[in-house]
Amino acid sequence: MNRKILVTSALPYANGSIHLGHLVEYIQTDIWVRFQKMQGNTCHYVCADDTHGTPIMLRAEKEGITPEQLIDRVWHEHKADFDGFHVEFDHYGSTNSNETKEYSQAIYRKLRAAGLIEVRSVEQFYDPVKEMFLPDRFIKGECPKCHAKDQYGDNCESCGTTYAPTELINPYSAVSGAQPERRNSEHYFFKLSDPRCQKFLREWTRGGSLQPEAANKMQEWLGAESENKLSDWDISRDAPYFGFEIPDAPGKYFYVWLDAPVGYMGSFKQFCDREIKEGRPINFDEFWLPQSQSESGMDARRQGGGDADIPVGRLGAADAANNADAPSVAATELYHFIGKDILYFHALFWPAMLQHADFRTPTKLFAHGFLTVNGEKMSKSRGTFITAGSYLEQGLNPEYLRYYYASKLNGTMEDIDLSLEDFVAKVNSDLIGKYINIASRCAPFITKYFNGQLAADLEQPGSANGLLKSVWAARLQLESYYETREYSHAIRLIMRLADSINIYIAEQAPWARAKEGGEYLNPSHEFSVQKSCSISLEAFRVLSIYLSPILPILTKFVADFLNVPSSKWEHASSTFSLHGATIKPYQHLMTRIDQKQIDAMIEANKESLVPAPDSHSPARHAEAQQHAIAPIAETISIDEFSKVDLRVARIVNAEHVEGAEKLLKLTLDIGEEKPRTVFAGIKAAYDPEKLKGRMTVMVANLAPRKMKFGLSEGMVLAASGETPGLFILSPDDGAQPGMRIK
Repeated sequence: MNRKILVTSALPYANGSIHLGHLVEYIQTDIWVRFQKMQGNTCHYVCADDTHGTPIMLRAEKEGITPEQLIDRVWHEHKADFDGFHVEFDHYGSTNSNETKEYSQAIYRKLRAAGLIEVRSVEQFYDPVKEMFLPDRFIKGECPKCHAKDQYGDNCESCGTTYAPTELINPYSAVSGAQPERRNSEHYFFKLSDPRCQKFLREWTRGGSLQPEAANKMQEWLGAESENKLSDWDISRDAPYFGFEIPDAPGKYFYVWLDAPVGYMGSFKQFCDREIKEGRPINFDEFWLPQSQSESGMDARRQGGGDADIPVGRLGAADAANNADAPSVAATELYHFIGKDILYFHALFWPAMLQHADFRTPTKLFAHGFLTVNGEKMSKSRGTFITAGSYLEQGLNPEYLRYYYASKLNGTMEDIDLSLEDFVAKVNSDLIGKYINIASRCAPFITKYFNGQLAADLEQPGSANGLLKSVWAARLQLESYYETREYSHAIRLIMRLADSINIYIAEQAPWARAKEGGEYLNPSHEFSVQKSCSISLEAFRVLSIYLSPILPILTKFVADFLNVPSSKWEHASSTFSLHGATIKPYQHLMTRIDQKQIDAMIEANKESLVPAPDSHSPARHAEAQQHAIAPIAETISIDEFSKVDLRVARIVNAEHVEGAEKLLKLTLDIGEEKPRTVFAGIKAAYDPEKLKGRMTVMVANLAPRKMKFGLSEGMVLAASGETPGLFILSPDDGAQPGMRIK
């Protein structure tokens, strides 16, 4: 039966590059989608850039461009990276679209009409330096439950607890480093604690839509039947903010986590509209409404204009029972592939939003684990925080990574490790040494001695006949593995088959028989050489079909070389065998990985910490320029260096010094009882108002210096070169006043 399936991956945020950790999800999803399409199922794969929120606004401001310009540039960068790894979306959009806006507002209105929206005055943090309310992710501090340091303001990445930002211990602004002030503002809440939501989520999370370990996690968050552990969800943010304004609430915007998943709907709607224009109509309602609406009803709503154009109604269960003429439920399926870090939002907020806005809920959520590299968290200093672009720039075949990830992935939320040494060994051993080896050993004999024509009869008693039967018979088991995302099991089975084919080739040794006749094949060996090579190439054809979801480009070359049409899953059977077919001359299909490429990639990603001269980011132009470098000073010992006491300092106040041409007076907090005063020659480079609240570095044990304008009790550190410009140093996010630099 032809299935109708809509698939999404989590939306990458438009504030950074795609890296190899991201690609775990998109490669996993793409393999599954390609498998479904090979089976003849109708499967649509949509995604989009997640484009709203304060980080986008602040980055655009820093770069001196509009948020729209920023997200457009990043969209093209992301799309190029996905294309480079053969991730084939049917549509890749943006959450900053009219379609997403309309569905977000429609869902909000339905929730409000259902009594699930509440307005409350909220005390929240305000950054006095940036003059803005701080989003949860821009406040850091100590987790109130497990006391992990430097946790975000909405949830703890260490223990998974969610909380209000005001519950953080020792909070600070991640934007300016300033200690935030508490101010009141009206906020809009989705009442997740409502008994209707609680009841629905208890049923839905146990209903088979989640992996067992994910369902168990949900029960922890939901608590016992007698408990009500879910908190209402703050869905609003105050201006200034880049996003969609909440209907009837000037100056209030949807929190990005409300409109981001609605981006699945917006992107799919754009895809549907495009397909309709091109004569391939797709019904949006089939995939997003629990019950199909009649065409006349849809037409009436479309003619009504405005919000009536958005299909947010459905027939309730009682109405459906009383309407014998009501359209039948469309057999469509909706799957979300996500990382386990966003499970809370997708397994609680998102289905509750959909359910109570009268949309259908996901058929299943497929959550995966994180990626480590060489057994550790990805690291910029070690060069293992690898971007998709840098991988491709080293000339590494993207299908190497697709294959390696597939060899590690399964249907659970387990983390996977990219061991770069194992990566090289596995690709060279499996793909080149086993799979490609079959064709490279057999095809040249068919071309040289038989003009490319394979044997007309591939049936042969004994091991050869058993070999092909086992290869054809593996299809059903592999179907199950692909469907359940047990790709590692699929790879192991395919490579076991490849081993058995290579053993058969070694037993038949066509090269030995061919060698006996010199330039011409001994007639007594013609039958055995043609037959054994033909059987091996038929097995190779079937393995190529099995690998097609993982290696789509390589297997297209294989199909062309074997002179067969692009593979469908059903072609992996004796019915479509190569008996009597004519193949094209064999050409090299894939090269081994050179360790030098891996080494160069690691070095390139270490260097990426310093932006390249052609950096697209205007904010980095000064750092990317070529500067004359002053000679390195005389060598000192570690003991001499340790005498300098460098401390993290917060600039509490900065002001002009009357009568001074170059100096600013800085008041610095380094964790001591009393702040220090430092006079710094940075007046030409900095507006004192913009320094307030900023973190910097100072020499704390420098002897105080009596100056005309007062006593200077230290020195702030700054960088300069031959060209104009002075740049004070700042520590990384999370550093606190008084921390020693060593």
